[in-house]
Amino acid sequence: MKLVIVESPTKAKTISQYLGEDFLVRSSYGHIRDLPKSELGIDVDKDFEPSYIVPTKAKKNLSTLKKEAAKADAVILATDEDREGEAIAWHLVEALGLNKKKTKRPIERIVFHEITKPAIARALEQPREILTDLVDAQQARRVLDRLVGYKLSPVLWKRYWRGLSAGRVQSVAVRLIVERERQIEAFKPEEYWSITAQLQAAQEPVFTAQLSEMHGKPVEKLSVPDGVAAQKIVDALNGATWTVKAVERKEATRMPHAPFTTSTLQQEASRRLRYSSRQTMMFAQGLYEAGYITYMRTDSVNLSEQSLGDAANFIATTYGAKYYKRRRFKTKSKNAQEAHEAVRPTDPATTPETLAASLSPQQAKLYDLIWRRFMASQMADALFDAATIDVTAGEYGFRATGSVITFDGWLKIYPSNVEESVLPVVKEGEQLTLKELLSEQHFTKPPARFNEASLIKTLEKEGIGRPSTYASIISTILKRGYVEKDRSRAFHPTEIGTQVNDFLVEQFPRIVDVQFTSRMEDELDEIARGERKWVPVIREFYDPLAQELKEKTKQAQAAKEAEVEQTDKICEKCGSPMIVKRGRFGKFIACSNFPTCKNVLKEPKEQKEIEKVGRMCPQDNGELVYRRSRFGKFIACSNFPKCRYTEKIAKESKAPEEEKEASS
Repeated sequence: MKLVIVESPTKAKTISQYLGEDFLVRSSYGHIRDLPKSELGIDVDKDFEPSYIVPTKAKKNLSTLKKEAAKADAVILATDEDREGEAIAWHLVEALGLNKKKTKRPIERIVFHEITKPAIARALEQPREILTDLVDAQQARRVLDRLVGYKLSPVLWKRYWRGLSAGRVQSVAVRLIVERERQIEAFKPEEYWSITAQLQAAQEPVFTAQLSEMHGKPVEKLSVPDGVAAQKIVDALNGATWTVKAVERKEATRMPHAPFTTSTLQQEASRRLRYSSRQTMMFAQGLYEAGYITYMRTDSVNLSEQSLGDAANFIATTYGAKYYKRRRFKTKSKNAQEAHEAVRPTDPATTPETLAASLSPQQAKLYDLIWRRFMASQMADALFDAATIDVTAGEYGFRATGSVITFDGWLKIYPSNVEESVLPVVKEGEQLTLKELLSEQHFTKPPARFNEASLIKTLEKEGIGRPSTYASIISTILKRGYVEKDRSRAFHPTEIGTQVNDFLVEQFPRIVDVQFTSRMEDELDEIARGERKWVPVIREFYDPLAQELKEKTKQAQAAKEAEVEQTDKICEKCGSPMIVKRGRFGKFIACSNFPTCKNVLKEPKEQKEIEKVGRMCPQDNGELVYRRSRFGKFIACSNFPKCRYTEKIAKESKAPEEEKEASS
């Protein structure tokens, strides 16, 4: 019997369907070892040696796996193919004592990009060793993040209050949002005007042309700065002759997008489905583990020959040969692993309709998006009949543009925001009739706030984090209360988010520097490729930080003490002065002798004036008063809860004049 260990019970269930009775498939339920939560867990004096422990929730499962591994003829580690999966496999070897010299049984590591029977069979035929470079890269990231979180966060506690946290990547994300908000606040709108002409040729429909040229110079956005300038143009065009200067018609093409990477999947799911990045990854994980899509954590747009062939057959059979066009896409990310694949359906013939009943509504929508994006990537270009009409009127020029789809191509299954605008058939030199000349006021707009899609796009562009980390970055900054979403799902920095960001930018500029954080990601990639050792990389990062921490901790405490607001109140418990403090929920009054005395002054609740009815309670002769509940206003006895008498408020009848006024 061979024991196969994966990290997910759903994945184990799917794989077990493809293996025979000679295999026993079990799940590790994620990491079976981790750093302790209650302490740093890293010995900085011994080359940052991590102290891994087995979490309480994993002990029972570990005991079971040990017993099954002891009976097995071979142990096969089939965790995910990325750094995290490689690290889980390594931790399993360590926690289960799977040393080849001691156990004298085969220990195999297999990887696959999709959970299908052929992929599992190929993986079993090509086992390999655990790649220690990938393990080191994952461990280096974990140590880096732990050092920043556990060393820098206490400085924030000294400056503000306990419970705040700093993160190597999350703090950079907050900085991006704070700086964007300040750009918006500092933005000064500029006025500009547009001039639009409604024109018509003989026997042709009216079309719209925009002002494009003035006195021989092209019109820019702010060329017409105010209403006076706009009116001057309108006046100058009064009585002008409108003549077609040039007509250009050509065929335009539009290529499909590349299949999804983790980043583009999260961005598109946010735009089209309104899924958060965490939701997208959760639903995608379920689709992957059920065998419907390939591995969803990837920055590659590479496609296997098998998938290209399957797509070709499906498209030609379903839509016709003219809709098919074989394509390969080049990955833009310099650190992408081309051995990986893009996110795609494992079988193009498994259409969204065939899976609708097997999936949750959310998973079904995401699968539909992934399937359509992949299929569209192997379809023909969309063709357009594009036209441009240039018109002259005195010293001014106007331009009209339009396009019509002549062949939908890939748009047939992956609709996009394509607006058709039909222009009339006109000839050079032909005179046109001006139907209407419009001038409209506009104002420039500030840069848009980040939403999940645009933040992920920026993080990827700047090299901050990696595909597997975007969802956790966003989740963390929301959970910490550093940013919040408005109704349009745009991010706004909170007051404490802004304060923490400003403190880190001022005191620890290197930690929240975009370029520095990006370089750290590159160094982690170098570790993964075996080009650098992880301990020197961590040492280069930590030694300057350790020196900064000694200096800044004292400064943070001093700055906090300098901001103390005195009150005229005395602590009733120890006699010390009461001072104003600031916490997560705002200001409050507390004893200055903290932590020896933890007295906090509660603000007295405002006593609302009770509205009396003017009658007595029929049950106990108490005074009747008006009260309010979530159902509205009502009458109750003032002796509640001893007397629970209540009555509804009778609706007053309206005078005829009031009724007439209300109905009108």
